[in-house]
Amino acid sequence: MGSTLRRVSYVFLCTGPLLAFILVSLRALRIPGVYQATGGVLFAAILIAAWTVGARSVIGGAEAEQRVALSGGLLITPFALGLLLWVGLGPPWLATPAENVMRYVVLLVSSVAVAGGFIVLKEALSEAGERSYSTLGLAAALLAGCTYLVWMCFALGASIGRVRDGQMPSAIVSLNGVLDILLYVACFLTYVATAAFAVACGRSGWLGRNAARAYVVASAIALMFLMARGISYPDPKALSTPWYTQPGFIVGIPAVPFIMPHLLGVVLLRRAGDRKV
Repeated sequence: MGSTLRRVSYVFLCTGPLLAFILVSLRALRIPGVYQATGGVLFAAILIAAWTVGARSVIGGAEAEQRVALSGGLLITPFALGLLLWVGLGPPWLATPAENVMRYVVLLVSSVAVAGGFIVLKEALSEAGERSYSTLGLAAALLAGCTYLVWMCFALGASIGRVRDGQMPSAIVSLNGVLDILLYVACFLTYVATAAFAVACGRSGWLGRNAARAYVVASAIALMFLMARGISYPDPKALSTPWYTQPGFIVGIPAVPFIMPHLLGVVLLRRAGDRKV
């Protein structure tokens, strides 16, 4: 029974990003009382699933297991928070300024959590003897986290300005080109960090060879779409086809680069729960 529960919990955690994107895109779900209750249930479910899979090792495991479990917990934080449905349901251009304030607060916390998760993972991998690719991943993760943090602060400030004054502050409007570059760099470096840490986990035996390759290939494909799109983030209203049919647009959505770290975090939680550190 316990083994079955862990497998079900593991699958549920793996579907977290897909579930979050589906539910957050449903603008019609934003019915007072309904979306808060739904979000609360989903958040509780993901916490229970994470604990069942291996997050409990943060408290009861050996020091090495604690690092791995803590890293996994931090890496799944973005979509755990997303499933609370605090953010404005629907894309940013359909949400109200007040809803977008919470959206960017969640994204800001998420960027810090992912960077923190990669830092802890670097320590765990170094202890396991892998210092080459994990060092590269750490450098990319730190730079990505700092860049995300700057971009998120400006995006949050713009939303707060819209709530207060009814329009985006002119100072932020004048920086749109710079902000596009910041978001591009943050996404780019997050994909690089994910690929580097996947290789490091593969070299340490924490990921199977095929799984590590899959992370690298997925990151490389995302990077190709991102580079093909260019630095400037396209206006979704000006696209010739719907935004969800544009791969370059999708891979540059601020939360999308957190998908593969989330999946890596689930694997780390399972490893900590299996006591294989």
